[in-house]
Amino acid sequence: MQQSPIRNELTMTPQIIFKFRLYVAGDAPNSTQALANLIALCRAHLPDRHEIEIVDVFREPKRALIDGIFMTPTLVKLAPSPVRIIVGSLSQTQTVLHALNLEADSL
Repeated sequence: MQQSPIRNELTMTPQIIFKFRLYVAGDAPNSTQALANLIALCRAHLPDRHEIEIVDVFREPKRALIDGIFMTPTLVKLAPSPVRIIVGSLSQTQTVLHALNLEADSL
């Protein structure tokens, strides 16, 4: 008689990947700080569960205009839904977590 393997429900649940797009203005101080803060936030709260795309508006100005980005730094959370947009250096960690709906009880 063969026994069926026991499966852990947590290992079968696909991990949600958070996708972010950060619009920056070259190496401007606020843009550099926003990127550092986003990386730190993702490492602390979304380890191995995030993707970050960087768009430099100096190199891709048409893309920024098409995407409706008029200020930098601007962070867009693309996935999971809903899309969220935050402008600034992302230095207020708790405020950013709340705005992105990343509080501990929702993860």
